[in-house]
Amino acid sequence: MGALREAAPALLAFTAVRVLGVLLLVVWGSRRGTPGLTRLGTLWDAFWYQGIAVHGYAGTAPVPGPHGLYEPYAFFPAYPALIGAVHTVLPVPVHTAALLVAWTASLAAAWGIFAVGAHLYGHRVGVVAAVLWGVTPYAVVESAAYSEQLFTAFAAWTCYAALTRRWVWAGVLCLAAGLTRPTGIALAGAVCTAALWELVRRRGGWHTALGMVIAPLGFLGFLAWVGVVKGRWDGYFRVQDAWQSHFDFGRSTYQSLRDLLTQADQVWLTQVVVAAVLAGSVVLLVVSVLQRQPLVLVLFSAAMLVLALGDAAYFNSRARFLLPAFGLLLPVANGLVRVRSRSSLVLLLASAALLSAAYGGYVVFVYPDAP
Repeated sequence: MGALREAAPALLAFTAVRVLGVLLLVVWGSRRGTPGLTRLGTLWDAFWYQGIAVHGYAGTAPVPGPHGLYEPYAFFPAYPALIGAVHTVLPVPVHTAALLVAWTASLAAAWGIFAVGAHLYGHRVGVVAAVLWGVTPYAVVESAAYSEQLFTAFAAWTCYAALTRRWVWAGVLCLAAGLTRPTGIALAGAVCTAALWELVRRRGGWHTALGMVIAPLGFLGFLAWVGVVKGRWDGYFRVQDAWQSHFDFGRSTYQSLRDLLTQADQVWLTQVVVAAVLAGSVVLLVVSVLQRQPLVLVLFSAAMLVLALGDAAYFNSRARFLLPAFGLLLPVANGLVRVRSRSSLVLLLASAALLSAAYGGYVVFVYPDAP
């Protein structure tokens, strides 16, 4: 209870900014004749997560796409499993169960971000970091039936366990993250490298080595299972071909940024925001290194940024992919706590919350494609 009491300001502030975003969507939806909560629970990839939760992988039918069949095997199992469990226990529609899991996970993520920030830089930085995560441009995803919240929760607590040298816990939580999203490989790489560095410096023992071994098992296990189902070792990657998702070393990102500059009359606001998020993330990674963030955080942020920049898939998803890279927010939180006037800090964060809520409404109700 003491830990929860310490985190309460961060959790309450995070809840406040996300409630603001959800309320704006509810109002916006009512004016368009579309219930905002239903929209949050059913749009974009929510169809796949809920289909797997109810029917399993084999029972969720593929959907034809322009580059092949979209199949459920592209989606990792942890979030659908939790949706299925809640849907079984509670008499609510599956999309409501998906939102309950997502919202609970977002609180767990905010708590984990607070814990890391407070451990490294003090209580105020932890609180501000949690709030910043709730007001990023794509914070609307934190309130939708998506898996980023659950992955961020596992990632934040994995990093906290590593920072406090609880390496077995770090490995177990990293395993769970690897069963949640494909970017679990970024977290596993960061944990394994940080643990290996501990062993090289002779600061770790058997528990460090065990955590290092456990960390990648969730990600590798799911890929192996899909390979068995598909009858080929690269089955998961062939499933991803339908989404044109593969690592092309930034070629597609470069082309998208070039088109953004040369075809300004065909640009959506989302493209501009994503480009700004990518550029800002590069700067914040450099600042994180200069401020000597712990190795596990820097490596996780760097790996997430490399995957976001290097993936060949849909450009506008890059900012969403970076939502779990919470370490990039710590330099901003460190700067904001130096604002002398508390009222000025509250005003800054409140303004950011309003902008985030407005942009979230645009993404959900105006922009025609997924973020």
